[in-house]
Amino acid sequence: MPELRTLGSRRRLDQPRRPGRFRLSIDPEMFGRLSERLARFLGTGKFLFWQTLLVLVWITLNLTALSLRWDPYPFILLNLAFSTQAAYAAPLILLAQNRQDNRDRVSLEEDRARAARTKEDTEFLARELAALRLAVGEVATRDYLRGELDRLRTDLNAKPRKARSGADSWVDG
Repeated sequence: MPELRTLGSRRRLDQPRRPGRFRLSIDPEMFGRLSERLARFLGTGKFLFWQTLLVLVWITLNLTALSLRWDPYPFILLNLAFSTQAAYAAPLILLAQNRQDNRDRVSLEEDRARAARTKEDTEFLARELAALRLAVGEVATRDYLRGELDRLRTDLNAKPRKARSGADSWVDG
């Protein structure tokens, strides 16, 4: 079997790479919250005011102050700053929008599930109410019973008179 050789002071090729000393670890949730805050700030009048003020001061100093001219007339450094700002702002705004879309999607799914449960509960209650109406329709109500009792009392009160009148005529006859 051929022997694997080392590459000078480098690692051996037959062994897995060990993590280096410096390892950058970024919490995606924290970075997402930071980007959302920054995106919210970029969309405010406060940001536009301060940016406009900075640009006006920049241009004024570079046009008037002879000893402080760090960016002469075409303002290439100012354009570079704007390009850099736009290059970072656009992805941060998109990241914030994606996070908001994810929250909206979860909220929408919860709303749909809640609406489905509400619909099922409403349908169940409608079926129960219909069953109760049918059951009540088969059960004698208080008004119905009163009417029947009144009718029976009227019938009973009328029968003894007939029986009495018939018995009187038989006895007399």
